[in-house]
Amino acid sequence: MVATARFLVLDGYPVDHRDALAANGGTLAGDLYARMLKSCAPGAHVDIVFPADEDCALPAGSGLSGYHGICWTGSSLTIHNETDVRVSRQIEFAKAAYEARVPMFGSCWAAQMAVTAAGGRCAKNPKGREFGLARKISLTQAGCDHPMFAGKKVVFDGFTSHEDEVAELPDGAVLLASNDFSRVQAVDVSHKGGSFWAVQYHPEYDFNEVACLCRWRREALTKQGNFASLDDADQFIGKMQALHEAPSASHLRWQLGVDGDVLDNDVKQQEVRNWIAAKITPRLGC
Repeated sequence: MVATARFLVLDGYPVDHRDALAANGGTLAGDLYARMLKSCAPGAHVDIVFPADEDCALPAGSGLSGYHGICWTGSSLTIHNETDVRVSRQIEFAKAAYEARVPMFGSCWAAQMAVTAAGGRCAKNPKGREFGLARKISLTQAGCDHPMFAGKKVVFDGFTSHEDEVAELPDGAVLLASNDFSRVQAVDVSHKGGSFWAVQYHPEYDFNEVACLCRWRREALTKQGNFASLDDADQFIGKMQALHEAPSASHLRWQLGVDGDVLDNDVKQQEVRNWIAAKITPRLGC
């Protein structure tokens, strides 16, 4: 009898930011990941924990061995602020997960976590915040040959929102994809017998989620220079929301410059399915 895949999802957002996201119509990051995992691995069991919360009890030791895979969502925290206990607690858990050899995967915060917990370094991106869509993500030669990108185009776009980036890769890390905004857009980190595949972009997002995220952060995004004005931000939100509701609208696809890379779930989430096939299925005895 084939076992049911069991995943642990770490939602990296602190509670006040989860509340703010929900108040603007967004889906909590952990729920988005659970939805994606259940789509890519039908019948999977998913537990969600909130490691930024002081009262969060994170599994350890044999508790980790009960999971076939661990997934990390994005986060609104700053990975290189290790004096923040909400951050350091997550880094220590990632170190333990490496040693427990439970395969890990994740988005954005996850790429930074994968690198930091293995001895690499992250920093604020001097170019500012990459928001909405990460353009022209290009596979390196190692990425072209890597199982995470089997069936993926060599150049593609992805949903994104980050102002921190991987600055130095640790030993055991392989750079898989880059673009002009951030050199590290995907990475495979092997550390202490463990494995962590991570992308800087968000395969779990859709246009509605980006619109809600922008609605929450519209003032900060405008101050950071992502938008010329609040009205500019509102127009962007409106187009994102409209395309989510009418994905075949050719005028919106043209105005936003998007295609199946971000509109087709099978294309957008190919990396997740590949991780499950390469790392999780063998642990199920399939």
